[in-house]
Amino acid sequence: MSKAIIVSAPSGAGKTTLVRHIVDNMPQVVFSISSCTRERRSYEQDGVDYYFMSILSFQQRVKKQEFIEWEEVYPNHFYGTLKEEIEKIWQSGKSVIFDVDVVGGLNLKKYFGDDAIAVFVKPPSVESLVERLSNRKTETPDTLQTRINKGIKELEFESSYDVIVLNEDLEHAKQEILQIVTNFLEYDAVVL
Repeated sequence: MSKAIIVSAPSGAGKTTLVRHIVDNMPQVVFSISSCTRERRSYEQDGVDYYFMSILSFQQRVKKQEFIEWEEVYPNHFYGTLKEEIEKIWQSGKSVIFDVDVVGGLNLKKYFGDDAIAVFVKPPSVESLVERLSNRKTETPDTLQTRINKGIKELEFESSYDVIVLNEDLEHAKQEILQIVTNFLEYDAVVL
């Protein structure tokens, strides 16, 4: 049976890097592309990093109940997981991995239950989180402060997750999360 791996963290904690590492090293795991209404960054591709859509289009799909979960992460910045995306991955016989914010991750865990493992990626400190976000140079001072405030609040949810990976040393974190996912998928294969 296909399973779900949920990786969440405050923005800047390194979840995307860790998710890419899993996808690059585990061919049986496919990245779930989320939908969002924020502006596409210069290095992002529609249909690869996100499905970028207008607020109106997003809201229409919400009304049609096409999302497993969705939320307004920042003002007028909606993010969500389309049901059709997951169905497509599972029909191929693969397991799905999510790179989502903390609330979205908890919603997905509630939806998938025991068919999912929820991994919280924790930065070594609030200071390191602020430094990582600042070094991206993708935010205005206002949006940077919003992300920092949200990230600090999200750290309070780590105990709601199945597993916590401390991303202090990236190479160690990569190996740790790879082992967690391997164990989860192998355990399910043995149980079946």
